[in-house]
Amino acid sequence: MTDVTLGRPSRLALVGNPNSGKTALFNALTGSRQKVANYAGVTVERKEGTVTTADGRVLSVLDLPGTYSLRARSPDEAVTRDAVLGRLVGETPPDVIICVADATNLRLVLRLILELKQVGRPMVLALNMYDIAQRQGLRIDLEGLKADLGIPIVTTVATRKRGIEDLVAQADALAGDKITTESAWREPSAAEIRHAHREAQRVMKAYVKAPERPDTFTGKLDAVLLHPVAGILILFTILFVMFQAVFTWATPVMEGIDWSFGQVGAFVAAHLPDGLIKSFIADGLIAGVGSVLVFLPQILILFFFIILLEDFGYMARAAFLMDKIMGGAGLHGRAFIPLLSSFACAIPGIMSTRVIDNKRDRLTTILVAPLMTCSARIPVYTLIIAAFIPNTSVAGFLSLPGLVMFGLYASGIVSALAVSFVIRSVFWRGRVEPFMMELPTYKAPDPKNVARNVLLRGQIFLKRAGTTILGMMVLIWILSTIPGPPPGATGPAIDYSFAGMIGHFMEPVMAPIGFNWQMSVALIPGMAAREVAVAALGTVYAIGGSGDAATASLGHALAHQWSLASALAFLAWYVFAPQCAATLGVVKRETNSWRWPIVMFVYMTALAYGAAFIVYHLAVMAGLGVAP
Repeated sequence: MTDVTLGRPSRLALVGNPNSGKTALFNALTGSRQKVANYAGVTVERKEGTVTTADGRVLSVLDLPGTYSLRARSPDEAVTRDAVLGRLVGETPPDVIICVADATNLRLVLRLILELKQVGRPMVLALNMYDIAQRQGLRIDLEGLKADLGIPIVTTVATRKRGIEDLVAQADALAGDKITTESAWREPSAAEIRHAHREAQRVMKAYVKAPERPDTFTGKLDAVLLHPVAGILILFTILFVMFQAVFTWATPVMEGIDWSFGQVGAFVAAHLPDGLIKSFIADGLIAGVGSVLVFLPQILILFFFIILLEDFGYMARAAFLMDKIMGGAGLHGRAFIPLLSSFACAIPGIMSTRVIDNKRDRLTTILVAPLMTCSARIPVYTLIIAAFIPNTSVAGFLSLPGLVMFGLYASGIVSALAVSFVIRSVFWRGRVEPFMMELPTYKAPDPKNVARNVLLRGQIFLKRAGTTILGMMVLIWILSTIPGPPPGATGPAIDYSFAGMIGHFMEPVMAPIGFNWQMSVALIPGMAAREVAVAALGTVYAIGGSGDAATASLGHALAHQWSLASALAFLAWYVFAPQCAATLGVVKRETNSWRWPIVMFVYMTALAYGAAFIVYHLAVMAGLGVAP
């Protein structure tokens, strides 16, 4: 009901363990009447919606991040704790707490229930996925559990909207009573934690009985999926399919988006007079928006797989399988999916690090994700390899250009593992947070829930990344365009721009790694996206046209003006350099700070310079340093 004194609807807060079906319950309650934002000062998402009772009253529903305890160990859990305790700035405490529990797995949630009771707010327990518990043969004494805990209990099946009306009615009644007691919760001592654990075990033993005929489906499936050999092979097969989908299924749509914005830019260019305004609209704004939207298909496909596997119950098992392998390099098991996704594009990879609970583990993964060889590097790699590496075979059956390409990919993987090891060994000492998670039961994903969450991921990407990325694109356009060439100038326009000036200024610094001023200039517009460096080189060397013919002409020009040592140094630079403004923008959004994108830019630039320096001078010593 509506709180007349405060002039606002009563607020219900959904609290529960991860994988308890809390988000599905939130969707069942609010439907499309929900909005997503961020909590003030943090990157944790804030999802709030409304539900209307049978009597026509409107209640506000807040979906809090999953937690196992009010003893917060991650940013998400800290937000949940502070929201429940009324500590968030500008946020009123909830009028009713709805504790959402997976009815098939009550052991861990009972400790959370005991903590929530100490908060002193009216509370109702929603036993979600109750149909699965019944199908498994679990026997839950609802009346005894209700009497022991002293809170009302409602059984729900969120994916089928069963029990929703009863849950809303119960929460509305509690909100109307406004019976609250003073919060007795405080950070518990070790002895109190042990006592709570024993109390949860007592309640579990008293009111939850194992099935007389256990459902062995989950056990049989886990025997295969968690097998040390078969499980890894199945995981790699799933990830291969996912990676191929992100890499290939998105390509036609991405090309369509790129073509559409190209057509819009061409239309604007044809109907506006030459000058800065036309260039700004066509090359700055339209190209900038297109560079953001072109990543959307990969975002949607990636999160489709992640949400599907999460809802099915497999994602926790994938993280379990990879934890030992990744842990040796200082990474959490859950980092595997984001790093693999970064082969397609670092942006969705960085966004998917949200599955990692621990802040340091998440930041470590974010910082090394761009070292994975993304698809945007491929145009640069193929241009340089085709121009400088002869198409010969090694050992009679291996392609030399293919070996070079494989070496570039392998260098990215090895460097990511090495950097993560250094970060966790030197800067954030201490072992990686162990993977501790109750494996959920398998369940069929709800198509509507999957579709809604995929679309929500897309909206968040456009909202969060769009403004920052677009601003960077406009800045790079300004650097590459202003000031224009003077009257009678014969060189390319970029030579007279701020980017050209920066390139000439950088030449003495870049000379030790074999870069001339043209290569340095190409790095500036290449910050918009790595593949833009190819077009920038075409502009600098006055190679007109587009397509394969123009690429071949550019490669021919480079082969005659660069030494092989410089070309190899350029490849080494692109293995490590942070040549992607979009990635830096997303890092800023995900970390809610400019500190980490600056750290990323500095350390990756230092790695790139060091690698290019070593490669160039080794090549010179081998007699490869003279241009044709």
